Amino acid sequence: MEVVIIKILNGRDFFNAFVHGTNEVIKTADTLNKINVFPIADGDTGTNLSSTLQSIIELSRVSDSFGETVWSMADSALLSARGNSGAIFAQYFHGMSKSLKNHKTVDVVTFAEGAYKAIDYAYDAMSVPTEGTMLTVIKEWSRGIYKLRNLKNDFKDLFISSFDIARTSLKKTPEKLNILKRSGVVDAGAQGFVSFLEGMKKFIEKGKADEKPILETNQINTNFKITIDEDYNYKDRFCTEANIYGNSDIDREKIKSILDSYGSSSVIVGSENLMHIHVHTNDPADLFTDLRPFGKIKNQKIDDMKMQYFINKKKKFNIALVTDSTCDIPQKIIDEYQIQVVPLIIDIDGADYLDKVTLHPAQFYNLLEKVRKYPTTSQPGERKFHTLYSFLSSHYDSIISIHLTQKFSGIFQSSKKASERIKNKKIDVIDSKQVSGSLGLLVIEAARMIEKGFSHDKIVEEINKTKNNIRTFVAVNTLKYFVKGGRVSPLKGFLAKAMNLKPIVSMDNEGNSILIGKEFSRKKSIKRILQTIDCLNKDYGIISYNINHAHDINAAKKFSELIEKMISKKPEYIMDISPVVGLNSGLGAVSINLLFEKNTWAK
Repeated sequence: MEVVIIKILNGRDFFNAFVHGTNEVIKTADTLNKINVFPIADGDTGTNLSSTLQSIIELSRVSDSFGETVWSMADSALLSARGNSGAIFAQYFHGMSKSLKNHKTVDVVTFAEGAYKAIDYAYDAMSVPTEGTMLTVIKEWSRGIYKLRNLKNDFKDLFISSFDIARTSLKKTPEKLNILKRSGVVDAGAQGFVSFLEGMKKFIEKGKADEKPILETNQINTNFKITIDEDYNYKDRFCTEANIYGNSDIDREKIKSILDSYGSSSVIVGSENLMHIHVHTNDPADLFTDLRPFGKIKNQKIDDMKMQYFINKKKKFNIALVTDSTCDIPQKIIDEYQIQVVPLIIDIDGADYLDKVTLHPAQFYNLLEKVRKYPTTSQPGERKFHTLYSFLSSHYDSIISIHLTQKFSGIFQSSKKASERIKNKKIDVIDSKQVSGSLGLLVIEAARMIEKGFSHDKIVEEINKTKNNIRTFVAVNTLKYFVKGGRVSPLKGFLAKAMNLKPIVSMDNEGNSILIGKEFSRKKSIKRILQTIDCLNKDYGIISYNINHAHDINAAKKFSELIEKMISKKPEYIMDISPVVGLNSGLGAVSINLLFEKNTWAK
C-alpha cells in the first residue's frame, strides 16, 4: 500500500481540500440546523455555513499559487458570509490569507503559523467573543497545529493529529456555555468547523481530489431531537448582514459602536475598504439609515430569527407557504400563518436595500425626493430561494410558493429553478398574475386552506382557479413617477400633468398591467372605480377586499368608507404599498383589490 506524503500544498491542492471540507459540512447541514441553540435557536447554522462555503467555491479564482488562491477565497468569503458562523469563518480565513498571500506554496510550518496568527482576527470580529463556540474550536485547533508544526513531517500527520484536538475541543463546548449544556448539544458552529476539518482531512489522507462540490443539501435527518429552552428572548428579531464599500478607510470603531447600539451578537469582518457587518437587531431599516454615510451598502441579508425559531420548534402546519415582498399583507397575518416573504431589491444611488425590510415605505418616499438617479429594482437570485427551500425542506412536508406576476419580474423563474434543485421535497411555484394587495388576497386564501388541512395538490388547484376571481383597480395620482421610471414618455407625462389626467390602472387575466380609464380629476377617478366595483359585485359577489396606498392613508380611508357604504363590508386591512410597487405607481396612488365568488373573466 502506497504511503501518502504531502509536504507542500499549492493553491489547487488547498482548494480541493476546501471542496472536500465543504461537502462534509453540507452532508451534516440538517443536523447543524437542529442543534443550533446559540446565540439564538433559529435553526439555520448549517444552512448559513453551507451557503458561505459554497459561495467561496463558486466565486474564487483558483491557481497553482497558494497565496493568490487563498487571497481570492478570503475575498469571496467576505462577500458571501452568512450568519454568525459564516462571518467568523470568513474573518478567520481573511486573517490567514493576510499571512500567506505572498507564498506560492506552503509547508507545514508556514501553514501552521498562518493559522495561528489568524486566531486574533477571528476574535477581533466579535463585539463580545463567547467561549464554547466555533471561536474556541478554531483557537484550540490553530494552537494545536502551531505546537505540532515542528513535530510532524507532512500535512497528513498534521491533520490527523490536529483533528483529534478539534474534536476534543468540540466535546467540551457544553462545559463552557450553559445553554449548550441545558440543551444537551455541542455548539452548532463549532460542529460545522469540525465537519469542515474532517472533510479536509479525508482529502489530505488520500492525497488526491475525488469529489466535486455537492452544492445541494438533501440529506434530511427527521428523527434528531434535542431539548431547548422554550422561553427564548427575541428582543432582537432580525439577523442582519451587509457589505459596506467605503471610499477610504472605514471607521471600524464607529461602525462597531452603531451596531452595538442597535442590538446584540455584532460581528465586523473585512479589510480597510470593504467591511462585512452582522448584528441581531429589531430595527434593520433604521440601522442601515445610520450606516449610509460610511459607504455604499450592498448584499444586505436579513433572516427573521423569531420566524425561524417557531418553524424549527413550534411550526403550525406541515405545508410551508412562501411569497415575495410585493405581496402586501400585514406582519400580523404573516406571523399568524408563518408565511415566508422573500424581499426584492431596490438600488438607490448604488446602495442596495431589501424591500420592506431594510427600507420602509416612509423612508423610501423621503429618499425618493433626494436621489441623484431614479431607483431601480431587481429580483432575488436563484441562490436566495435555494437557501430558503433547503431550510424549509428540513421542517415541512411540502412547499407552496406564490409570486408576483411574471409580466413584471423574473422572480417566478428564479423561484422555479431553485425549487427544481431540491430533490427530496414537493414544491409548487405559482405565478399569481397579481401584485401587491391582489397577490395578498391570493396568499391569504392559500394560508387559510393550509390551516384548514387541505392537501397540497388541492390548494394548488384552488389557487390556480382563484387567480381569476381577483380584480385590482389603482387610482394613480400623478404620472411623474411613471415618467421617472421610464414607463411613460416625458411628453405624455407633461401633457397628462397639463390636463390634470388621473389614470386608472388594472390587471388583465394574464398578469399584464392595463389602462382602463383616464379622468380629469381625482374625484371622477374615484367615482368611476366605485361604479365598476358596484357592477362587478352585482354579477360576481365580493367575498373580501383590501386597500393599499402609496403613503396616502387619508385617501385610502376615504375609499374604504365609500366601498363599505356601498357593499356593507369592511376591508380586511389597509396598508402602505411596498416600496418596490410604489416606485412605479407613484406617491399618492391607491389600490383596491377584490376577491369575488366567481371567475370574473368567464365572459
